[in-house]
Amino acid sequence: MNDQPFAEAEQALRTHALTLPETAEEFPWGERVIKVRGKIFIFLNHYEGALRVSLKLPHSRDFALDMPGTAPTGYGLGKAGWVTFRWRQGDDVDVERLRHWTLESYRAVAPKRLSALLTT
Repeated sequence: MNDQPFAEAEQALRTHALTLPETAEEFPWGERVIKVRGKIFIFLNHYEGALRVSLKLPHSRDFALDMPGTAPTGYGLGKAGWVTFRWRQGDDVDVERLRHWTLESYRAVAPKRLSALLTT
């Protein structure tokens, strides 16, 4: 089983998210999350031949949920606009779209002053 594409996608999203203002990586529940000022804006998990990413998408939620392998995030987060993406072996990951949605999630969670620092 070749997990390399998922490892690369996870690393690309991690790197991108950590370039945003005042972000930090943590591992609550043994799961990689990236936070802005203590609030999670992306969950990233690559394990057992699968990749899972959860983002808060107040504007793109409905569009994202029409994509294969997506569902409202569990634990009640889906009601607040969170979407979970799941890919399995052989699935293609659209890293560029996920980078864009990472920005949307960041803006949804970050204080307005920090969001205003983003140029894209």
